[in-house]
Amino acid sequence: MRLNEASFGGAAAVEGYGPGFFRAGGAVWQGAILIRPEGVTPWGGLDDAAPLLALAGQVDVLFLGLGSEVAHAPRALREALEAAGVGLEPMSSPAAARTYNVLLSEGRRIAAAMLPVTTTGA
Repeated sequence: MRLNEASFGGAAAVEGYGPGFFRAGGAVWQGAILIRPEGVTPWGGLDDAAPLLALAGQVDVLFLGLGSEVAHAPRALREALEAAGVGLEPMSSPAAARTYNVLLSEGRRIAAAMLPVTTTGA
């Protein structure tokens, strides 16, 4: 089987994560992040809906990484994003990072908002 290295064409990708941090877009970020192909910014967590709502019209789906485990997105956040036309896919942060990178390599209109994990990751 032939393996090919993923190409992100200069877009910000998730390069790794660990307890309390992400390595993304060529830098290390402490705490929660919002990552889009254009770059990475700190994110205030589940109570910080404004930057996620600002993605309306820019992304088709937002991967919501909820830390080490899969959990439900808060109802108010989910409803606000749905009303704004932003598709929401809640999952663990490791799964969100992987899924984001795969779809980024396909050139899709995506973003990921991720809470850090509490155990050692990739």
